[in-house]
Amino acid sequence: MELKSLHKSSVASAFEKAKHYRLLNDPENAESICLDILKVVPDHQEATEVLILALADQFDGGSQQVKQAQTYLNQLKNEFQRTYFAGLICERAARATLANATPFSRSTAYGWFSDAMEHFNQAEALSPAGNNDAILRWNSCARSIQKHKLKPRADDNFVAYGD
Repeated sequence: MELKSLHKSSVASAFEKAKHYRLLNDPENAESICLDILKVVPDHQEATEVLILALADQFDGGSQQVKQAQTYLNQLKNEFQRTYFAGLICERAARATLANATPFSRSTAYGWFSDAMEHFNQAEALSPAGNNDAILRWNSCARSIQKHKLKPRADDNFVAYGD
């Protein structure tokens, strides 16, 4: 089945719909609209940002979803945005991993939060004057680690018999 293309003249209204669907907790429709926009205007920065967020809204703890969202980071032209959104992807992966409650999910979530915090540190250094978004996200990750008492995975002290 071949997808239909948007008219260039309707990109602005389609983008408003994508943001609206995302706010209505319908990330699948927001994702679809953003993909339609990017087919017509491949360098639409705001659609790329909303697409990354819509994909991250759908994380369920699987690493394939994270990789899919990460593929769009290089389409962001601004280094601050690339770094900040890389942090958001890691943070969302951490929260999805925590929600799954599987073996090692707590230590895996800790790792994702730590990665997110590294990205947010880098983004803070790149942030425009007066933009505290990276600081707010870093603090949110730190509070989640504290609240859930997350720790890194303990090193295995496995010793094979006969060694």
